[in-house]
Amino acid sequence: MPDHAAHVPPESVAPRRVLRYLPPEPSLFSGVYGLVLASALVAALDATGGEADPGPDALWVLLTALASGASHGYSHVIAQRASGDGAAGASRLRLVFAEWPLVAAVLPTVGILLAAVAGWWAEATAVDAALLFNTVALFGWGAGAARIAGYGWLAACRAGGLDMLIGLVIIIANALIK
Repeated sequence: MPDHAAHVPPESVAPRRVLRYLPPEPSLFSGVYGLVLASALVAALDATGGEADPGPDALWVLLTALASGASHGYSHVIAQRASGDGAAGASRLRLVFAEWPLVAAVLPTVGILLAAVAGWWAEATAVDAALLFNTVALFGWGAGAARIAGYGWLAACRAGGLDMLIGLVIIIANALIK
């Protein structure tokens, strides 16, 4: 391989219009983490033999996402404090609030469960819809992140497929555990 082709910066490969909207890496991490968290929770809270109650399930998904986001953000604060960085309190508070993509990623799952509360569909259907939505969203996050990083469509689809495998593992586990 010629030396000039050894490293092609992503800026020269990825479409420039996409780079303007590049979400920071922590947002991508938190978004994927939130989708996986929502999938695992909705699968675990799915009533097996008990009475269906999607309202409390939706609340548990949301509260767990809030607690996870806050604890992840606070762990950054502790690490910053341990490193001796004397940043102001507002900077530390920003570290906690920077975890908002994790909470935002669970909102579609919460909405789907609340639709079951409203009687639009049964809880089992809501759980299936949430798991499917999150699995497709994981593909989108993976493929989108790869495209933004400058990968071609085939490589981006492979990356999205690998992310989607996480959702498929949760779906399979949910089916086997029931």
